Amino acid sequence: MQGRVIDIHAHVIATDAERYPFTPLGGHQSDWSRERPVSFEKMIADMDEAGIAKAALVQASTCYGYDNSYIADAVAAHPERFTGVFTVDVTQPDAPNRIRHWMRKRLKGLRVFIAGETAAAKDVRLDEPRSFPAWECVGEAGIPVCVQLRAAGLPQLVTVLERFPRVRIVLDHMARPAVDDGPPYGAASSLFALRLYPNLYLKLTTHNVRESRQGRATSESFFGRLVEKFGASRIAWGSNYPASDGTLAGVLAEAREALAFLSSEDQDWIFFRTAQSLYPVLAEKTEGSGNNERNRPVSRRAARAPRGTTARRRRSGRG
Repeated sequence: MQGRVIDIHAHVIATDAERYPFTPLGGHQSDWSRERPVSFEKMIADMDEAGIAKAALVQASTCYGYDNSYIADAVAAHPERFTGVFTVDVTQPDAPNRIRHWMRKRLKGLRVFIAGETAAAKDVRLDEPRSFPAWECVGEAGIPVCVQLRAAGLPQLVTVLERFPRVRIVLDHMARPAVDDGPPYGAASSLFALRLYPNLYLKLTTHNVRESRQGRATSESFFGRLVEKFGASRIAWGSNYPASDGTLAGVLAEAREALAFLSSEDQDWIFFRTAQSLYPVLAEKTEGSGNNERNRPVSRRAARAPRGTTARRRRSGRG
């Protein structure tokens, strides 16, 4: 029997470009948002087909820039299924006010977009001092911050992790580590070193699932090492649908296959419970959202699950 699922990295694109005009960061719209857009209504249908209970809609910065209106409207229309992760220019003096504005729209996470298909400024740094008031604001608000950058930017991430220890930071796509060298994954050592920071969480997406089979890498050896080092309670799955090609049900199936060797408990954390700990609103029981067991909240204390569960169960022949 398949376990429970929350998707913490889905994108939605409106069908009404007049009401929701395109204002991509850098001035170039991403190919995926032009070629295979998915509205929030279609997202719900795809979630139902895939068996996904709820989702965190992540602002499509390569389509809408800093205008988070569409995901705000999606959350307002379906709070029983969605929460939202918004984007602001954290280097601007009004960033704290903009953060509070979107939080009043019931969006529960911030995304800082440093690297991706497009970017507003190629020389922007995550540890830019002008952004510190924004980081202090989210620290006071208690919302998580998703960060998209690559391995070269991880030293900047360490600076922020150390300066703002009460801010939970979610590393989008796990910074796309190089894994084709295979075990013991020396090329990804800078990623594994982040295990020392308890406020750092990993977002395991379709990019990581597909790249875990490159070169000498295998899904079991890479993700097994990842869970051993970080613990499943600091890892959450995100589809990256529809930016990653394929159906939502299909990319979920890929992830389940890649993680099938893990214990059922670890899989439950990665596919469901870590998402609830990061976005408690996704654990709230709302009308039409399913049964109580499916939506039982996960406390921050409960999220600190013991490490090594998977390794112990594999040795004992369970899971």
